[in-house]
Amino acid sequence: MGVATTEFIDAAAVQSKALGTDPAYVFVPHPVQDRSDDEMRQMADDHLEAILALLVRKA
Repeated sequence: MGVATTEFIDAAAVQSKALGTDPAYVFVPHPVQDRSDDEMRQMADDHLEAILALLVRKA
């Protein structure tokens, strides 16, 4: 299970296809490097449910 920014959607798809895998990803808005701590906490809160759902899903 991975978390990446939307900038990496296409790259993740290409890499997954090349490796023959289907990893679980949650994509968050790009960029993140200039966000404040409060903005990062809010982004984590906004995506926590999706992240938890992927972590507990059955294969």
